[in-house]
Amino acid sequence: MSILETIRGPRDLKALSEAELGELSGEIREFLVHAVSRTGGHLGPNLGVVELSVALHRVFESPADRILWDTGHQSYVHKLLTGRQDFSKLRGKGGLSGYPSREESEHDVIENSHASTALGWADGLAKARQVQGEPGHVVAVIGDGALTGGMAWEALNNIAAARDRPLIIVVNDNERSYAPTIGGLANHLATLRTTDGYEKMLAWGKDVLQRTPVVGHTLYESLHGAKKGFKDAFAPQGMFEDLGLKYLGPIDGHDIKAVESALRRAKRFHGPVLVHCLTEKGRGYEPALAHEEDHFHSVGVMDPLTCEPLAPSGGPSWTSVFGEEMVRIGEEREDVVAITAAMLHPVGLGRFAERFPGRVWDVGIAEQHAAVSAAGLATGGLHPVVAVYATFLNRAFDQLLMDVALHRCGVTFVLDRAGVTGTDGASHNGMWDMSVLQVVPGLRIAAPRDADQLRAQLREAVAVDDAPTLVRFPKESVGPEVPALDRVGGMDVLHRAGRPEVLLVAVGVMAPVCLQAAELLRARGIGCTVVDPRWVKPVDAALPGLAAEHRLVAVVEDNSRAAGVGSAVALALGDADVDVPVRRFGIPEQFLAHAKRSEVLADIGLTPVEIAGRISASLAVRDAGCASGSAEEGRIAPAAPPGLVAQFPAPLGGADKESE
Repeated sequence: MSILETIRGPRDLKALSEAELGELSGEIREFLVHAVSRTGGHLGPNLGVVELSVALHRVFESPADRILWDTGHQSYVHKLLTGRQDFSKLRGKGGLSGYPSREESEHDVIENSHASTALGWADGLAKARQVQGEPGHVVAVIGDGALTGGMAWEALNNIAAARDRPLIIVVNDNERSYAPTIGGLANHLATLRTTDGYEKMLAWGKDVLQRTPVVGHTLYESLHGAKKGFKDAFAPQGMFEDLGLKYLGPIDGHDIKAVESALRRAKRFHGPVLVHCLTEKGRGYEPALAHEEDHFHSVGVMDPLTCEPLAPSGGPSWTSVFGEEMVRIGEEREDVVAITAAMLHPVGLGRFAERFPGRVWDVGIAEQHAAVSAAGLATGGLHPVVAVYATFLNRAFDQLLMDVALHRCGVTFVLDRAGVTGTDGASHNGMWDMSVLQVVPGLRIAAPRDADQLRAQLREAVAVDDAPTLVRFPKESVGPEVPALDRVGGMDVLHRAGRPEVLLVAVGVMAPVCLQAAELLRARGIGCTVVDPRWVKPVDAALPGLAAEHRLVAVVEDNSRAAGVGSAVALALGDADVDVPVRRFGIPEQFLAHAKRSEVLADIGLTPVEIAGRISASLAVRDAGCASGSAEEGRIAPAAPPGLVAQFPAPLGGADKESE
């Protein structure tokens, strides 16, 4: 039996010898490479925190001591050490989450997998313990990349204000987030060194000089200033110490004994301490270390020996199509520039950066700054394209609203991973943008249905220089082209069959789903028109007139049903006095568990069979109401997909009639 197999919880680590700890670290790395290569997941970050995770759990008593993982994608080792060693369905339906999960373990605290939040959590938890007189420590593990986020520095400012409140910050410094960490902070961390003698000298001087009558205090302050000058010259950790944080490090994060020693010293200190650990992303796995782009930050299913992907390729990704078109646009227009928030390659801007290195900026994990900086670039005469994951734009809402839209800046936001992303879990689903952004005056939102439309609508977006525009697309591969039969207003007509009864409004990538639903409806003798609005905000002026020719409108979107495109369409119809019922099919107002995208869509009823079945039922109810002369004539009865009521007690997509 391996040592890893004997670990059922953190207490099992306490009795291991130094040699056994080294052996355990090797076993963990071997386990991670083989397990993650079978399921996909975050490999490089976890290979880099093996010894650090072991040391944390040997020094602290989780869950009595609260260990918080910023972002959380580096928590696989933590899971192994807290009794979760079945990685067979990692990130899959019914399996372990790729991030900390309160449902999985009492050792997990933060489920939110957005970066730079752990220090704020730690501040609040430490305050709560102090107020209630509870024992125990709060430890926040944050990467150097996450320290580029403004929220981290807001938290540090507050943490340092209470010098008598124990709180330990562990900086996992691997010089990377997805890619190498960018900015002044990265340069500062790269030069940090420690000199233990200074603290002893300062303690002695404080004790002796402050007891010296008359001049003692003045002499102490002078020497303290001189000490700071020498220290900053040779070991510029003064940035943290000036905030009021005790600084320990830098420590070799792969030396368990050294990390434990630093953590025990921090544990004895009765105030905020920052322990600076240097680690290597991808440690112990040569293919990861050789992958300069991101050290295998995240991998798909692959052969662990050759690193060749084993999952079938479904063709080009949406991200790659965007990236290629950005290069073409950049060659044609010198004013088009790009901004990314620590994800140059994941959002497809790598080739643009290679071709135009002076026209792209990585601002670190700072989406708010990206949006405001883009407003400045636009005001200065350029057209910035801000490319981020859809879920991360939530952070920059105020800046998009007040800095970009209010000032009518020509900024294009490109949202990758929009809609259901699946395996990365609740916080990574990009399911809120078309709801939250409905309230932004002047903003135009495009939802392309295929690669050709992405190229066309990206060009349409960057052609607008007096208002913000946004283009959204999902994760995974682009499907086949979906040709248009005709155009009504700015909308593409994708399908017409029979007497017009149902108008299906297909938002972006839901077009193939709607076309299949239309075929199912035609087989039931129900005539259907399918349109792709292309630009979903504002609602196309021709839509109310087209809707008036049908008995029912159904809007299908890969976005929250609450206040989404369906609601905007219903409002537009009401404003135009078009009294046609609107069914809204979308994502329920819930946080979705991790699973494959297709599995999530099936669970929430966004499939052709479910959509066609509910539309048929709605028409039947309406016909029955008309035949009986009921006062409820025309009302759509609530419905939920079979088998989903227990899991999702609230009404699901398309379950109501919109009335204004």
